[in-house]
Amino acid sequence: MSQPPKNRLSIPEYAMALAHVASLRSEDPYRKVGAVALDADNRVIGTAYNGLAPGYNAPEGFWDDREARRKYMLHAEVNLCSLFTRGSAKLIACTTMPCTSCMQMLCSYGIKEVYYRDVYPDSESPLIAERYGIKLLQMTDYPQLLMTPGQA
Repeated sequence: MSQPPKNRLSIPEYAMALAHVASLRSEDPYRKVGAVALDADNRVIGTAYNGLAPGYNAPEGFWDDREARRKYMLHAEVNLCSLFTRGSAKLIACTTMPCTSCMQMLCSYGIKEVYYRDVYPDSESPLIAERYGIKLLQMTDYPQLLMTPGQA
């Protein structure tokens, strides 16, 4: 059997690149998080990003106080899991490690592999992943679109 070309992205690299692109849609000026779900055949079944509930328009000054608005932000993983049914996704890629609650939710959805770029402070994800036999791996080397000031 022949090997794929060396310049071809691996499935985790592909998923991380898509998660990065999804993060560019986030309206949060402090933390832009994107996520993607792939099924057992490595087909994309959903992309999502962190943000406010659909249809909610933030009032003037909402984004000014990071701590005050944090409790209203829906995590990318929450938005992502709303797009598929339990057992239909095998792999999740996120630009940030899932927080403890999001990792618990991913476990309940039957996710087998989770890739992330940035560490989320105080997350219990590594312990949860180990307990449930989920592959949790940090990936920092994958293609990324870099936005320059003024682009959007």
